[in-house]
Amino acid sequence: MKKVSIFDEAKFTDLTFHSFLVHDSEHFKAINFNFKAGQSMPVHSHDIEGQLSIVVLSGEGEFLSEDDAIPAKTGDVLISDISEPHGVHAITDMRVLVTIAPPI
Repeated sequence: MKKVSIFDEAKFTDLTFHSFLVHDSEHFKAINFNFKAGQSMPVHSHDIEGQLSIVVLSGEGEFLSEDDAIPAKTGDVLISDISEPHGVHAITDMRVLVTIAPPI
């Protein structure tokens, strides 16, 4: 077992979003990203199989794709293939938790 207090460990920075590696194993990866209002993670994809989730822990913003923006608020979850273009834009200060699960 492992316990991590994301709100205590992860920070916000003025220049760009801040990432904090919560967990990394062969089964899945969990990363916390903190965005100040107006910051974004550009739309991108990874050429690997598997799925990812993006959970909004606090704040409001948008889940991004190549040609769309979906409103995202506290408690919302996006599920996507890792190879599908995805990103995040913060309207208010925003914390998200991304999990990446390659196929087993």
